[in-house]
Amino acid sequence: MTLKSLIVGALFATTALSASALSAKEMNFAIVTPPEGHYGLGAKAFAEKMNELSNGEFTINVMAGGSLGGERELLEGEQIGTIDLAMTSTGPVGSFVPEIYALDFPFLFKDYDSARTILDGEIGKELLVKFEDKGIIGLGWSENGFRHITNSVKPIRTPEDVQGLKLRTMENQVHIDAFQELGASPTPMSWTEVLTSLQQGTIDGQENPVPIITSNNMWDMQKYVTLTGHVYSPAVITMSKIQWDQLSDEEKGWIEEATKAAVSATRAKVDEDEANGVALMKEHGMEVIEDVDKQAFQDAVQPTYERYGAEYGEEMIQRIRDAQK
Repeated sequence: MTLKSLIVGALFATTALSASALSAKEMNFAIVTPPEGHYGLGAKAFAEKMNELSNGEFTINVMAGGSLGGERELLEGEQIGTIDLAMTSTGPVGSFVPEIYALDFPFLFKDYDSARTILDGEIGKELLVKFEDKGIIGLGWSENGFRHITNSVKPIRTPEDVQGLKLRTMENQVHIDAFQELGASPTPMSWTEVLTSLQQGTIDGQENPVPIITSNNMWDMQKYVTLTGHVYSPAVITMSKIQWDQLSDEEKGWIEEATKAAVSATRAKVDEDEANGVALMKEHGMEVIEDVDKQAFQDAVQPTYERYGAEYGEEMIQRIRDAQK
């Protein structure tokens, strides 16, 4: 082999290697919950589907447990391109897309089937589109589930039992107002601060769906859980528009398919936790209050609709109600 052919061969190999390196893409997928929880399983499903569809071209690194920040920081990171992908509750999302607050009114959704059908349909798609103007791409609706109240002070059966309790809520004005109507002292804070605050007694309790309660071993710091089901809590999978705009149409299609896989995996875990969660909580010593006066709770939070319905979308709220008739 001549020197010239060796040089040409080496240049060809180097060029091929460079092209291969450039074609490989690595992204972070950030969540604030533990990797073994429902968010973690959804993010893992997303990563696996992207790897499959891209033949290994895409590597999605799941960054769990709030390692890249709280949910507000994740959304802000997507806006500037430092966070590629995230799955968050709707807690801080209303600060970016106010219309999302329409989903967070108490006792709005009847059951899981209704909520999933509505968010997978026209209403959900309309809301996802509104993210783009904020530098974020709304990819799909995942979920947390129906929220319940836990606390370390006393069992809760009626709205009167909530009075005086210092409860962590999401950074969401609709939720805050509803708990104020119940007479609680709502304390909005990032999820990354909650477990420590419960352990230290800074707050008496919090409210979250069963999957969050069980995946965080809430029985280590909370004695009572009341199955109020007061709010259906969706989660949203989002992506930095900066990163999205750099993708080809084919790659965007992969992202959309991976999102479907993530939603399916997350909802399956929520279903599993809902089926087994009450027994698990009791097994770990929690007192689970199931005989809740839900009508009394609904009546107590009605002023929240009157106060914020017009501001955050009376028409959207009515459309959600009508879709469940």
